[in-house]
Parts: sequence; C-alpha cells; structure tokens
Amino acid sequence: MNLKNKKVLITGATGGIGNSLVAKFSDLGCLIAATGTNENKLENLKNNFPNIIIKKFKLDNHEEIENFVDDINNNLDGIDILINNAGITLDNLSIRLSEENWKKVLDINLTSTFLMCKFAIKKMLKKKYGKIINVTSIVGHTGNLGQANYAASKAGIVAFSKSLAIEYAKKNININCVSPGFIKTDMTDKINDEFKKTLIGKIPSGDLGTGEDVSNCVAFLASDMSRYINGETIHVNGGMYMS
Repeated sequence: MNLKNKKVLITGATGGIGNSLVAKFSDLGCLIAATGTNENKLENLKNNFPNIIIKKFKLDNHEEIENFVDDINNNLDGIDILINNAGITLDNLSIRLSEENWKKVLDINLTSTFLMCKFAIKKMLKKKYGKIINVTSIVGHTGNLGQANYAASKAGIVAFSKSLAIEYAKKNININCVSPGFIKTDMTDKINDEFKKTLIGKIPSGDLGTGEDVSNCVAFLASDMSRYINGETIHVNGGMYMS
C-alpha cells in the first residue's frame, strides 16, 4: 500500500476516529490537511503531528466551502484524497425533534459532504485521479431510537456517494463509504457500564471497535489496492450489521 506523498484532506480530524485517520495517513507518508472546529484540539493534533496543516473551519458555513477547498488545494499543491469524517448529532424522539435541529444535522452531515465532494472533484478532474471516502454510520442502515435526523443524514451520504461514483468512475475518481459501528471513543467511554454491556452483547465479535479499525479500512480505500471498488460501503462493526 503505497500512499507516500499523497495529498489528503481530512474533515472532523479532532475526534476519536479523526485522530486515528491523521495518525494512519501520517504513518503512510501522506501530506495532510486536517480540519475541525475545536482550536485547542487542532493545536494538540499539530503538536503530535508537526508536519500536518491544520485549519479551523465550520462546515455549516456553506458559502465558504469552495474557498476553503481552494485554500487547502493551494497549501497542499493538490488534493488526491478527500475523507469526509465530520458530523454532529442532535438527538431527540421524532415528535420532539425541532425542524431547526433536523436541518442543522442534515446541513453539516449531508449537505457539507456534498459540497466538499463537489469542489474537491473539480480539483481531481484536472489530474484525472482522486479518492473520496465518506464516513457514514451503522445507524444510517439500521435506524436508531432518537436519531431520525442523524440516520437520515448518514443514509443520504450512502445514496449520494453511489450516484457520485457512477458520474466520475471514467475519470479515475473512486467514491466509497466506510460505515463504522460502535467505536471506542471519548463519546462511548461516557456510556454507563450497564448499557455498554448490553450494547456489546449485540456485537458478534464481543467488543467495541477502535479508531484504527476504521482508519485501516479508509486507508485501503484510499490506496490503489482498491482500484476496482467504487460506490461501495464497507461496514466496520464487528458483525453487528451485515448488508
């Protein structure tokens, strides 16, 4: 798997999975631009990986996404690989879910992914090469209590990615998804032990996944080893959901 000197843009780089993505692609010798909204976490990431470029950017600022992608493209001297990992949750039962929180989750999780892909592909078309990996979620396939907005946004990413893959396959641009199950992060660490035990009981492998499990899969899809894989979703969930 040779990814040395490939130019990689990673959104949502400051979370548990995002940190693993930066570490994995750094180990593989890539040139990385990492983005997020938490300035302190971005600085910590920079301290751990001095060679990366960090950019604070809010993905709901849709009118600025084109300029943001242009800026990253100039800083990296191109974009070979785009990893859309950023996302938010604003959970509530559907009848209590406000239209504002419905729109906010779809705006950041789905619409921003569309716009990031749109403007990155314009750069990739010039060299007839590109890899896009959109990080979705098991919830986009199974649904989940209190997460109608999140599930809809993640399911939308899968369908959108399939359409995009058809449009640009002949241009040597591959678009795929990785769908994590329940991954060991700061968020899952806060789950009470009783519920965590119940959750793990539903996973055939009997344990939570790690950020590295996800980043390994993303790295494979970003490499030329996945040349003939396009429009697919690879599930990383220990067997909890099988499509």
